[in-house]
Amino acid sequence: MSLSDHPKAYGTAALTVAFITGIFVTLGFKDLYPELENRYQQRLKRNRHARNSLARSSTVSSRRDSFLFSGPVSLEDRESTFTTIDRGLGIVDGIAGTIGNTPLVKIRSLSEATGCVILAKAEFLNGAGNSPKDRVALNMIEVAEQQGLLVPNRGDTIYEGTVGSTGISLAVLARAKGYKCHICMPSDVAIEKSELLHHLGATVERVTPAPITDPKHFVNLARQRAKEHTLRTDTESRGFFADQFESLANYTAHMKTTGPEIYEQTGGLIDAFVAGAGTGGTISGVTKYLKEEKKLTNLKVVLADPQGSGLYNKIRHGVMYSPTEKEGTRRRQQVDTMVEGIGINRITENFESARSLIDDAVRVTDIQALKMARWLVEHDGIFVGSSSAVNCVAAVMTALKMPKGSQVVTILCDSGSRHLSKFWKSVGELGLEVNGEDEERGGEGEGDIVEVLGLGKGRE
Repeated sequence: MSLSDHPKAYGTAALTVAFITGIFVTLGFKDLYPELENRYQQRLKRNRHARNSLARSSTVSSRRDSFLFSGPVSLEDRESTFTTIDRGLGIVDGIAGTIGNTPLVKIRSLSEATGCVILAKAEFLNGAGNSPKDRVALNMIEVAEQQGLLVPNRGDTIYEGTVGSTGISLAVLARAKGYKCHICMPSDVAIEKSELLHHLGATVERVTPAPITDPKHFVNLARQRAKEHTLRTDTESRGFFADQFESLANYTAHMKTTGPEIYEQTGGLIDAFVAGAGTGGTISGVTKYLKEEKKLTNLKVVLADPQGSGLYNKIRHGVMYSPTEKEGTRRRQQVDTMVEGIGINRITENFESARSLIDDAVRVTDIQALKMARWLVEHDGIFVGSSSAVNCVAAVMTALKMPKGSQVVTILCDSGSRHLSKFWKSVGELGLEVNGEDEERGGEGEGDIVEVLGLGKGRE
């Protein structure tokens, strides 16, 4: 009698087969039937998504739990999945991820007063240094890294000559990327800027204002400091001079980001773009993108220039000249204005790159800038610094020359909190500030802002 004929043996064999089959069904189901398992997992995910869509707080945990139903997951797949999750929730990678995609704000009071739509790119909402210089600083650092001029965590130091905003952006990003930062700035710049730089861990060197031809000019001094660092033999670290005025990484940052954002936000419906120029990076980058890449041939680009700057005459008459250049009339070594960040008496590489594309220029006085800054607080709750105020005055002046309904875009550069000890102090000293029950506003028509700025009757 064979083993198979024995009743006990036959029963044992049947039990064994059943047991093994159970193991396959329980543990190897998804391996034996991958298509069926895939459908099962998809159904689980759909059900889970439907339940968790009611409670945002459970979204992250539910997506992470999906790993429990999909078997072994490689580290590469896990990182890819979490990257997708992060983007979906608005999570960015480090402080650099907060730069760009700033909102375009309609300034209601100026729009109503001029009959045009005046939009302002809120660059003070960039998350690193809170100005358009965030874009520039990030691009200059990344270009230097690509060229091997900067190596993270080697002890390298970024040197720059600046009146504030670029230095602040560089100081923040330097720390985030593994570098040190050394800033040279004029001693007459608002003190809160250098104090902020100090708290951000930068070395700050305040120097007496001097002409650009002087080796002790703040830009020339920064260049020299970088050179001295690189020549040191007691360290492998290097000094990198950012050179925001001449580095083409400046305007290309705006050509790659600011310009495209404005175009997308407006749907390409832009009749005028108005901006000031210090290094010239913002106006050049945005203009080159809109006029050269997007072919907006009817776009009017207007330079907003503060008093004491020579760029107004360079655009209008082809000659770099300011009345304050007359011997004995200039009060300051630099541009004769209390406005910081824009206005200059030389042509930079950045400005020159798009100078031929700029159609017109308007000159804005200090008193007009001061009055505009206060107007924006009172009527729109917008608290900005001096260069933003100049841009808004120029936007109004431009709008009044255009057909009603035109769309004018300008830039809000930084917050007024960086201009308290100088620009905003002057606002108070001129008696422009009113508060609470003492506030007395006039009517809200075209005449108000036009009269406040001393522009006569405005549009004819």
